[in-house]
Amino acid sequence: MMKISVKKLMKTSDGVERLDVDLRMEKGEFVTLFGESGAGKTTLLRIIAGLTEPDEGYIEFDRKVWFDSNKRFSLPVQQRRVGFVFQEYSLFPHMTIRENLVYGLADRSKTSVIDEWLEIMNLKGLEHQRPHRLSGGQRQRVALARCMVNQPEILLLDEPLSALDADLRLRLQDEMVRIHQRTRITTIFVSHEVSEVFKLSGRIFVISKGKIVKTGHPRDVFINGHLSGKFTFAGEIVEINKDGVANILTVRIGNNISKVVATDEEIVGLRVGSKVIVATREFNPLIFEGNPSLSDK
Repeated sequence: MMKISVKKLMKTSDGVERLDVDLRMEKGEFVTLFGESGAGKTTLLRIIAGLTEPDEGYIEFDRKVWFDSNKRFSLPVQQRRVGFVFQEYSLFPHMTIRENLVYGLADRSKTSVIDEWLEIMNLKGLEHQRPHRLSGGQRQRVALARCMVNQPEILLLDEPLSALDADLRLRLQDEMVRIHQRTRITTIFVSHEVSEVFKLSGRIFVISKGKIVKTGHPRDVFINGHLSGKFTFAGEIVEINKDGVANILTVRIGNNISKVVATDEEIVGLRVGSKVIVATREFNPLIFEGNPSLSDK
């Protein structure tokens, strides 16, 4: 169990806002902090990691206190066992991929874990390359592997896929699903992309102006509250065709095939094989990317 109850004044582009957050999450959960830029998502991650100290509050993970303003106690960053992946890759350009991973290793006697994560992240054969020789997706996998070699208890992901194109973004989402299923590490993911939330998260915290305004399963947050008929079906895209200004998606729902019209914006990141949720609003179908097996956990 993780308990977070913190307050912090933040400087934003709209002036000073007050972060005032109270949330609970189970060990091993994958949750998303969702909201616009300046809502307080990154500030909250930095507070959890110990990089920013809240004005007041309390943080506890697995029955161990990390921060308690009443007792003037703050667990040092090095003792929090947190892996933090930022929007930028933050790799050392003069080091090879292996050297970057070794540098991030707290115990240099356990270098065997380097080979394990090179294998897991499909980086074998690239370990002697420097970052500038890799694609954006490969560099992001290196950044994630560098966090994981120390076996952190919590993984914090601050929009790590935002700089990637749609195809790479989709592939990295698949990697993140696979890693979470393998490690069951407690993960807090920051995003403002609805499709990512459906694919990755079992629960979402919507943050606006420093406060959690809604929480729940992604389907409950984004679909059910906005649909009159509330009919939703899980399916898989089998074909995408362009028809003038619209896109015609052929979706397999169970043993049935349905056609859905979608805008260019709605199909960003979608491809043949993508898991989606087809919903209705006043008999007009809407489509959302989502992995039913993951989001229903």
